[in-house]
Amino acid sequence: MVAVIDYDAGNIKSVEKALSALGEPVVITRDRDAIWKADRIILPGVGAFGDAMEKLHTYGLVDVIKEVVKKNTPFLGICLGLQLLFETSEESPDVEGLGVLKGKIVRIPNKEGLKVPQIGWNSLRFPNKGRLFQGIAEEAYVYFVHSYYLQAQEPEIVTATTEYAAHIHASVEQGNVFACQFHPEKSSDVGLRILKNFLMV
Repeated sequence: MVAVIDYDAGNIKSVEKALSALGEPVVITRDRDAIWKADRIILPGVGAFGDAMEKLHTYGLVDVIKEVVKKNTPFLGICLGLQLLFETSEESPDVEGLGVLKGKIVRIPNKEGLKVPQIGWNSLRFPNKGRLFQGIAEEAYVYFVHSYYLQAQEPEIVTATTEYAAHIHASVEQGNVFACQFHPEKSSDVGLRILKNFLMV
């Protein structure tokens, strides 16, 4: 059973639909016990960093997220869910992230010919190929929607990168924690393979 954490951050239905297409039982929940007992956990989301952290605190989800990470339950952050796993974001400078991983979230710089937010398909490179990308060729395309991106403090946890006005850390892996800035649930067959790989870790 996969628990998809519901904290009013949107984009949950498409994650549920993708997992169901893979035949995986899913529960959408903010119940502490359901999250604690789940075999795998996904933190999805689109929206603002500060608002999202406020919701996680309001619903009492911060502690349980840190606890399940500590007990080695496979955990996947998607888009805003990736950003929340880190320490700080330029979007909400006074708000602390979950701090599960080390690094900061910064705004995509303005560059002629490129719009912010980035909305669309971009190819991946694998500096340290992680378990999410088994069976996926370098330069595979995935779908992004974001204005802010990750600069991880530890290069060895970065498993995928892309280029869009900056060198973007697009996916990370550390122990049982995985995260993608892009949306695997909206990335066609490549994205379904990434989710399937997560279900197998």
